[in-house]
Amino acid sequence: MRHLMSPLDFSVEELDKLLNLAQDIEKYPEKYAHACAGKKLATLFYEPSTRTRLSHEAAMLNLGGSIMGFSSADSSSAAKGESVSDTIRTISCYADICAMRHPKEGAPMVASQHSSIPVINAGDGGHQHPTQTLTDLLTILNVKGRLDNMTIGLCGDLKFGRTVHSLIHALVRYPGIRFILISPEELRLPGYMRHDVLDKLGIPYEEVVRLEEAMPELDILYMTRVQRERFFNEEDYVRMKDFYILDKKKMLLAPSDMYVLHPLPRVNEISVEVDEDPRAAYFRQVQYGVYVRMALILTLLDIHVD
Repeated sequence: MRHLMSPLDFSVEELDKLLNLAQDIEKYPEKYAHACAGKKLATLFYEPSTRTRLSHEAAMLNLGGSIMGFSSADSSSAAKGESVSDTIRTISCYADICAMRHPKEGAPMVASQHSSIPVINAGDGGHQHPTQTLTDLLTILNVKGRLDNMTIGLCGDLKFGRTVHSLIHALVRYPGIRFILISPEELRLPGYMRHDVLDKLGIPYEEVVRLEEAMPELDILYMTRVQRERFFNEEDYVRMKDFYILDKKKMLLAPSDMYVLHPLPRVNEISVEVDEDPRAAYFRQVQYGVYVRMALILTLLDIHVD
């Protein structure tokens, strides 16, 4: 039995196989419509979510399975003080697979150690968000046709952004990857990510404050929101939240084949006028998230469709 805690849980070969399966699901959805008939997915969301929870549920429903779960800690026995390990032991009696989001780093890992069903980490604190990373990889593969030899701009909250940290971990395993890290000083990529990942592996990167400076060099621009829920001080959040706003004027600086991704939800960091630009890939990204989670469920349940 396998779990997904981090993008690194899959080798590059396994990732390629998973992404190929997701592409096949996109092409031939009817082939997979009953693959999980009789199977149940539990979504255990201790933190609010729209896309991540609903895309897992849509994935299982598209595979012919059924769903159960809760959308906040307040609506579960966690409100009474039940531990994660006790919750997952209970859920293992009801479901065949589960997806967990939790504000505490490492909570899904604790769950996996006490679970008799596969556990998907659907985001833990500012740590990892592996299914978003799979979504990001599938999106990049579909819009660019490759996952290597690219310059990736990561913009916004690089300090607390778990999607950014997970994406870096995944992309550094492909050759020819270079990063431009675009953030204010206060939201720089943490030292452990720069030193223990980028420097250690010899991955080229540069840090800039101005988005305009990076735009002409990019193959992919990955925008992120400044997350109010990660700040201890409201004043700091208000000061940072509108630091970057991608608009039509800035898009003029980018190459014609540069694509914009965003894990969503967005607040103000991408102007709605950019939505009509063919290089805006963030809503396509949402759709790809369903396909990749369908592929992940099939992979973890070891279900093969001929």
